[in-house]
Amino acid sequence: MKTEQDEDAAQEESSPVSADPQQEPVSTYFEEKVPIPEDDVTKLFSFRKLWAFTGPGFLMSIAYLDPGNIESDLQSGAIAGFKLLWVLLVATIIGLLLQRLAARLGVVTGMHLAEVCNRHYPTVPRIILWLMVELAIIGSDMQEVIGCAIAFNLLSVGRIPLWAGVLITIFDTFVFLFLDKYGLRKLEAFFGFLITIMALSFGYEYVRVAPDQVEVLKGMFVPYCSGCGAAQLEQAVGIVGAVIMPHNIYLHSALVKSRDINRGNKKEVKEANKYYFIESSIALFISFLINVFVVAVFAEAFYGKTNMEVGQKCNESGSPHSDLFPANNQTLEVDIYKGGVVLGCFFGPAALYIWAVGILAAGQSSTMTGTYSGQFVMEGFLNLRWSRFARVLLTRSIAILPTLLVAVFEDVQHLTGMNDFLNVLQSMQLPFALIPILTFTSLTSLMNDFANGL
Repeated sequence: MKTEQDEDAAQEESSPVSADPQQEPVSTYFEEKVPIPEDDVTKLFSFRKLWAFTGPGFLMSIAYLDPGNIESDLQSGAIAGFKLLWVLLVATIIGLLLQRLAARLGVVTGMHLAEVCNRHYPTVPRIILWLMVELAIIGSDMQEVIGCAIAFNLLSVGRIPLWAGVLITIFDTFVFLFLDKYGLRKLEAFFGFLITIMALSFGYEYVRVAPDQVEVLKGMFVPYCSGCGAAQLEQAVGIVGAVIMPHNIYLHSALVKSRDINRGNKKEVKEANKYYFIESSIALFISFLINVFVVAVFAEAFYGKTNMEVGQKCNESGSPHSDLFPANNQTLEVDIYKGGVVLGCFFGPAALYIWAVGILAAGQSSTMTGTYSGQFVMEGFLNLRWSRFARVLLTRSIAILPTLLVAVFEDVQHLTGMNDFLNVLQSMQLPFALIPILTFTSLTSLMNDFANGL
């Protein structure tokens, strides 16, 4: 039989936190801890405490709104209409459950997923796992670079070429990443501001197009896709890959460590898990609505449209981009670049520019969280401490080189076409996050009373 001393020892072993703050990992995001207010313990819910825990979930939700997601959304609407909205809903719910596990791991153990992998996996599997996660991060980074470059091109009416937009993203990333020097809460507020810009931008498009609400609800809650074929199946896989991003699970497990929680107190740990889940639910509900806005806009306005119909409309509106659409009766194919152009042709220049602002906000916010993901993953798997400058320089260089080559030597269709491949790549990388998070959160020796159970 276990004595109380044995149980206490097990608790200390599974919750490796020292009272010495110097033993905490030295990382950008953890230079300060957000204090949690002390309310009446008999209260079931406190808005003050929810506000104190608010931040990590919204940073995590940025990955559900990056340019790869927007591309997947608009293609889903244009190719399948409203029929795949239920896939988006299911993927978001699964994503929420995985993010809950990630947050729980970080809160209970005081370590993020990469650190836990480093402690429990032998060298070779650990290095392979690290390389796969890095590949997912670089793939996501490429999507963010593409999105920002296209946004700059649209906003400047083509005056900023794609290759220049790619280069601009190198420099603005460094600028934004140093915002955390003004304080953690201000950094989190800045991310909230970018999410608000996306909500307003894509919400404007939704109101302007005014999709059929009944069709939106049917697509969301009727899990069926009548008349769908290989193209729609590929799109469904792309939705899952765009929504559930492997490196985001690693990111969220690290972000939750920014709150001042006494992990030796079971009630505090339980309370932290509760408020983090509420915050994540709110954040992902907002991200889901924004994704629905994009799908519904393109489903309502452009599902079943032909190149000739769109080209004629662009000619009538005086758009300089009408040559993008050949004079044939093939079904319209859209991407985040053509999407903005088509919106401008049908609903006026304001729709185009507001679309571009939304894409720019998506790209800038996701590129910052992607850098944090890379930093946490490298520090956790390799015990390697790199400065933000070195980390951004490395990942940005790897992501920008192929993107820049395509931007210089090919047209915008080839550049945006990379997003489809990258979304499928994210789907293939999912097991390298799913297996570790499901394994470790099920270990009683690691999670104690907070382990997964039937």
